[in-house]
Amino acid sequence: MSIDKPYRDIPGTTIFDADQARKGYWLNQFCMSLMKAENRARFKADERAYLDEWPMTPAQKEAVLARDLNQCIRLGGNIYFLAKIGATDGRSYQQMAAGMTGMTESDYRDMMLAGGRQPDGTPRRKPVDDAAAADAKQATAGDTRGATKGSAR
Repeated sequence: MSIDKPYRDIPGTTIFDADQARKGYWLNQFCMSLMKAENRARFKADERAYLDEWPMTPAQKEAVLARDLNQCIRLGGNIYFLAKIGATDGRSYQQMAAGMTGMTESDYRDMMLAGGRQPDGTPRRKPVDDAAAADAKQATAGDTRGATKGSAR
């Protein structure tokens, strides 16, 4: 019996669920190894040799070597673990995220300060169930989180 995963319908989004966790277990363990200075030094000295000590897939190793974090995520990497690679390279999380979006760091920062990407125009892969959408809208109608006195959300 397969589990229904409606979130798979969101284009450009990878949800880190149990299947992703299993797929990326060794990739994420490698990333966590970078918490130790001696492992960071070994990785920086010979990235391929250090990666070859881990039972990761060839595609995962290539994605790490290319610093293709989007591919790492598709292959089971969790962004919070993958951040250890960026830190090892001396990159901030903001720099990493900008690279993942194809933006410059300043453009990414400005976009985030302006409220982030807008969901308008992002198509779904299949039609939205109007009844489910109406239920979701009704469920959040009374939600005033983030609203201040006299403001509308």
